[in-house]
Amino acid sequence: MTTNQTTIAPFKNEPFTDFTQEDNKKAMQEALAKVKQELGKEYPLHIGADKVTTEDKIVSINPGNIDQVIGRVSKATQELAERAIQTALSTFETWKRVPSRERAEYLLKAAELMRQRKHEFSAWMILESGKNWAEADADTAEAIDFMEFYAREAIRLSETNTHQPLTKLDGEDNRLTYIPLGVGVVIPPWNFPLAICAGMATAAVVSGNTVLVKPASTTPVIAHKFVALMEEVGLPAGVINYIPGSGAEVGDYLTTHPKTRFVSFTGSKEIGLRINRLAAETAEGQIWIKRVIAEMGGKDGIVVDETADLDAAAAAITASAFGFQGQKCSAGSRAVIVESVYDEIVEKVAELTKKLEIGLQDENYAAGPVIDENSYNKILEYIEIGKKEGRLVTGGGKAEGNGYYIQPTVFADVDGKARVMQEEIFGPVLAIAKAKDWKEAIAMYNDTEFGLTGAFFSKDESRIETALQDMHCGNLYINRKCTGALVGVHPFGGFNMSGTDSKAGGYDYLLLFTQAKLTSRKL
Repeated sequence: MTTNQTTIAPFKNEPFTDFTQEDNKKAMQEALAKVKQELGKEYPLHIGADKVTTEDKIVSINPGNIDQVIGRVSKATQELAERAIQTALSTFETWKRVPSRERAEYLLKAAELMRQRKHEFSAWMILESGKNWAEADADTAEAIDFMEFYAREAIRLSETNTHQPLTKLDGEDNRLTYIPLGVGVVIPPWNFPLAICAGMATAAVVSGNTVLVKPASTTPVIAHKFVALMEEVGLPAGVINYIPGSGAEVGDYLTTHPKTRFVSFTGSKEIGLRINRLAAETAEGQIWIKRVIAEMGGKDGIVVDETADLDAAAAAITASAFGFQGQKCSAGSRAVIVESVYDEIVEKVAELTKKLEIGLQDENYAAGPVIDENSYNKILEYIEIGKKEGRLVTGGGKAEGNGYYIQPTVFADVDGKARVMQEEIFGPVLAIAKAKDWKEAIAMYNDTEFGLTGAFFSKDESRIETALQDMHCGNLYINRKCTGALVGVHPFGGFNMSGTDSKAGGYDYLLLFTQAKLTSRKL
């Protein structure tokens, strides 16, 4: 690719699509119709320039219509994973020498192509992951944002010394540069199957690394669409290798491989801790300490005091709890309300929740399916637990439809130590607890092993200042919902069991994929 030394425009977030506009609505309907004509195809592994088809397949289905097959994706074995890592190793030797600006241009070109096909990418997610139009549109916009943002950051870090300016010393030329780590394993989640996949992969490769992308088994097709896009813009073969497969077989093999330099993971606490433990063991022939970049779970909450705008608080609680059926690590699955406004908030949240219509996502219902049968059964089990731990306000069971539909469910009068207040359910379940005052409410919010997102609703500035200092989470929002972080605006990552606080979409994120090298030359 020919480098372009012209000035790159400042970063701007990709706007969300307004689907109340008839033209936008029609464009999405056309994209959905186009994608439906392509369902059921087979997708190969990408190992360097080779497209590898295997007999064993991962069958991706529509969680909202389980009779509909999205695609059949070849499944990697350990032998193919080994071939992929050797390919990535050899490619790294040339890719690491490509100038940062040239690497960044691949991302910028991919972002522009994705922008042109925005609705098509969103349509794949609507059908494969069960997102409604707005949720899918936001996911695609975030993928575009990640590529745009990280491209600019790679250029900034390579062409300036603004991140860590060095003290001048007469007689020496001292420079601090950031060089790539090596081969990494990228393990994205199913809940943001395009944005986080694209973000983690492109952050690594624009920093000069090569990667093996092992997508979630429930959403491998949209990940393939991303990898194919990067191939289309001319990214050299072997920089991104696509190897869907079993976590136990392929994931563990790559995590423990002596040539794996880093693992970038987004997913559950349990899997994140397993990866961290496996990566910490030194394999024979390994000459480095592996780096783990992990964004794990959350049990996020919203605190409301008696001075708050109660309508705004109730709307934020409902949106945070039930956006994408609560299947976000940032989802506000807990609410802690001071007792003087508790009943009013519970009533308002119940009314808003009851208005959420459930149905197929391609028809753009507010509430759709959860991702698969395992999640479906787990969430229903938690609902039964919740019925014993609190007062069922609304929902409480299965919903109709040929898919994994569950009623948005609200429990009130839940003790802060209850399981539905402490354990990540990852579904459309909200637990509400009562506090005697705002200080106790903050203490109840902090009583969790997680620490990803939170929100505090109040009109009292002194209380807000206390909340800003004392609420322990990576992303804290005041008087707004606790979901919806924007690239470059809200760098995202959490404390405690929520991960390594990697701050994706922030100005220091790329440093996680590099190592700082100091060179000193006597003049």
